[in-house]
Amino acid sequence: MSKLAAIILSSPRKGSNSNALARAVAEGLVKAGGRVEFIDLAGLDIKPCLACGNCQSNGGRCSQVDGMRTAYPKLREASILVLATPVYMFNMSAQLKTFLDRCYALLCPEDNAVAGKTLAAAISYGADDLESSGAGNVVKSLQDLGRHTQMSWAGFIHGRGLDRDALAQNGPLLEQARALGAKLIG
Repeated sequence: MSKLAAIILSSPRKGSNSNALARAVAEGLVKAGGRVEFIDLAGLDIKPCLACGNCQSNGGRCSQVDGMRTAYPKLREASILVLATPVYMFNMSAQLKTFLDRCYALLCPEDNAVAGKTLAAAISYGADDLESSGAGNVVKSLQDLGRHTQMSWAGFIHGRGLDRDALAQNGPLLEQARALGAKLIG
């Protein structure tokens, strides 16, 4: 069976630049023989983590009933996670941070459901470059997350796009995103 990638879209905007990059990564994954499941956070009601710790003592079942209930099984099944985010205030979107906080339920002492998975990112920003935009903070945070949770960091694609569909029209960058997708399967 082919590898499954869960691609998490965290922009609240339709036609966003980070989503365009993530969809190009998905194209590369599929072309290389993988399967893709999108999790669009804009369409899910996800509450912040309550830090109650219940998930750690009951086999990873979060006590909250919200949109994460549909995301958890997809995350458990996937062998590849691609996190797509715009840069907001020099870091990942609040939607992605909230989602990642709730993924604590996957890190039970008896079952780390993300250990051994491959982690990658698709990042868009409006400033001039990776560092001045804060995207470097996102990369560092996700690399640290991967190390802490025993996931393998496979890299990221990034680009500057001020207009809503700027990156969707950047052919060379989309080709690089497709190459990242193919690399995730190999």
